[in-house]
Amino acid sequence: MAGKPGMWTLVRERVQKKSYGARGKDSTVRTKDSISTVSGLDELHHDDNTRMAVTMENTYQMGPYKRFSVAAVTDILEDVLTNYLQEERYEAEWSQKMIKTICEVIRARVKDLMIPRYKIIILVHIGQLTGQSMQIDSRCLWDTSNDVSASYSFKNRSLFGVATVYTVYFE
Repeated sequence: MAGKPGMWTLVRERVQKKSYGARGKDSTVRTKDSISTVSGLDELHHDDNTRMAVTMENTYQMGPYKRFSVAAVTDILEDVLTNYLQEERYEAEWSQKMIKTICEVIRARVKDLMIPRYKIIILVHIGQLTGQSMQIDSRCLWDTSNDVSASYSFKNRSLFGVATVYTVYFE
C-alpha cells in the first residue's frame, strides 16, 4: 500500500478539492480526522433522474380548503367500470391486466378534480360470476371530518367489478 493511494484516499481528496476549491482555499490542505461519506459505487452508477428532496415550509393548514365530492367520485367509478367491463367476459389473465388499467384510469380522473393535499388509494376487484358469494370489507384509520371514500359495484353476465376510492387528507 505504500506505492498507490487507496480508493477512499482518492475519494476524500476529490471531495476536499471540490469543497475547498470553490472557496479559494488550497486544495491540498487536508483536515485531520476527515471522513468521507461518499460511497465508491455512487461514482460508478450515477443516475441523473434521481429526485432531489424538496424541503417545504409548514403551512399551518389544519383542514382542506376544498373537499372531495362523493357524488363526483362515484360518477367517475360508475363511468370507468361500465365502459371497461360492459361487454367483457371473465378471464383470469385478462382481469389482472384490466385491474391495473382501471386503477390508472380512475387515479387520473380523480386527480383531474384537482383537490390538493389528498392521498388517493384505489382498490379494484374483478371476479367471475358463478353463483358464489363474496364480501369485501376494509378498515381504516379515519378522520371523518376530512377523509372521504366512494365505492361502486358493476355486474354483467360473466363478471363483477367493485371499485373503491379512499381520499385521505395529508396535513
